[in-house]
Amino acid sequence: MTDLTDREIEIDRALVGRVMNLMAKCHRAIILYLPNNPVYHEAVRNVQAGFRELWEELDQLILRVREGGLEWEGDLILDEEAKGDSISWVLFKDGVRGVVLTPGVEDDELVRFLNSIHRTRNLPEDADDDLLTLLWEQDFQHIRYDHAEMGLDGVRSMQRSEQFESAPPPAGIQQNVEEEAKTPEGIVNLDDYDSTLHFLDDDEIQYLNSEIEREYTHDLRRIVLSGLLDVLEVQHDQTSFDEIITILEDFIPYLLGAGDFQSVAYILRESREAILRSEMLGPQHRERLAAFPAKLSEPDALDQLLQTLDEAHVHPTEEDLGELFQQFTPAAMDTVLRWLPRLTNERAKALIAQATDDLAVAHSEAVSQALASDNRAVLLGALGLVTRLKLTTHGGVLGKLTSHKDIHVRQALVDALATVGTPSAYMQLEQLLDDGDRDVRIGTVKVLGAKRHGSALPRIERALTGKAFRTADLTEKRAFYEAFGLVAGENGVAHLTSVLFGKGLLKRKVDPETRACAAMALGKTGSRKARDVLEKLTKEKEAIVRNATEKALKELG
Repeated sequence: MTDLTDREIEIDRALVGRVMNLMAKCHRAIILYLPNNPVYHEAVRNVQAGFRELWEELDQLILRVREGGLEWEGDLILDEEAKGDSISWVLFKDGVRGVVLTPGVEDDELVRFLNSIHRTRNLPEDADDDLLTLLWEQDFQHIRYDHAEMGLDGVRSMQRSEQFESAPPPAGIQQNVEEEAKTPEGIVNLDDYDSTLHFLDDDEIQYLNSEIEREYTHDLRRIVLSGLLDVLEVQHDQTSFDEIITILEDFIPYLLGAGDFQSVAYILRESREAILRSEMLGPQHRERLAAFPAKLSEPDALDQLLQTLDEAHVHPTEEDLGELFQQFTPAAMDTVLRWLPRLTNERAKALIAQATDDLAVAHSEAVSQALASDNRAVLLGALGLVTRLKLTTHGGVLGKLTSHKDIHVRQALVDALATVGTPSAYMQLEQLLDDGDRDVRIGTVKVLGAKRHGSALPRIERALTGKAFRTADLTEKRAFYEAFGLVAGENGVAHLTSVLFGKGLLKRKVDPETRACAAMALGKTGSRKARDVLEKLTKEKEAIVRNATEKALKELG
């Protein structure tokens, strides 16, 4: 070790000893406590403070490792028993003979250094790692160490820090080493060649980079799957077919759990193609391959898949999930629609909703089956598909729902029938004009009015003159009267006039709200006669009637 006895300033050995004791206490805290323990943090803070104080006196700390402690400038500055939990014993046992610490070690490296010593204590005897390997992995910047290797001839130096002195080898030994190091004749010495990429041409470097990138971007799962599926088309061994199909059956659940939905879709698609192309597959094998989509579409399997998607942190792309859903059978529709309202992950919900739309377009019969379901969630989901995707082929099935007991189902039915838009669909809507729910009646009459569905006029007129209509609120009255004006046109002016002025059949006094609704209805008729009637009401005393009249005149233009 470098002789420091001629230093002009004598270092306080007690300070060095105290810092070493703090380091030993920190090591014991690392052994006994987890990193989230207050005692652990207190020990780390104390040793960090000690080293910061020490660096005010020293530029570096050079320690010699002994079995029973650490020496500094020839003095045993940290006295430890030679046992498994001491810093010096672990270092000495694994060949470390000296350690140099420099300012900055206390910030992070000291704790990692002590952790490496602690990890060494717990390594099994047959472990590949040792202390020197663990220290090398840390790539310390403020810690250097001198270590030796135990061989047949005793201790042999393997690496020495510049801080530790070593005598040069005798001349005879050095000559022998140089002789042995010479490359025998006829053997290529790689040191004679440039081993870096810089001697390559730009094109060669670009080629190597592209090949490396291609290698790392290969989808190994797809390569393996392609190889297995190719065997189904080129082999003739029935036993091999059994093994491959069994592998694929077992592999599908794994891929689903890993979120690799694209590979699952690939298996289903290629299995279907193998059934069509391969002439060697027997009936049993064809049946097993054809059963893949059906098994995946079963409620139990699909429940697990959808739950995994809802709980996942990383989701598949819209394309991958859509490709998988395209392989499902129509039987999957009920399960998916039942799950959609229960999903809590908005990203997963959006992806599954889009995939469900694609499934509905590809399998319209699945929507018809869902419309016949007894499950409320499935039924509402199916009605939403009809409305959102404008599916016009389900009018006959929808008609059976006009008397459904669930109000929300009947409300959704109104939008679905309006989307279908066929004469039979409007006839089914007419039945809902007498529905027991106010919102259903309002939605229905607005649709029929907007479509000017003439056959609905008798029902609308009957509703306007019925006793039950007298207790209806303003919103419902206005909806029915405006629909009446749209459907009846000029033929409805006489009836609306009688409501406004109490003539004809309605000579009784009519409330202002009903009169205002009749005025608005006149504006919907588009009739010149309606304008003449409305102009007589421009000086009406009732403000609500007068305002309605002004709006109606503006609508007539």
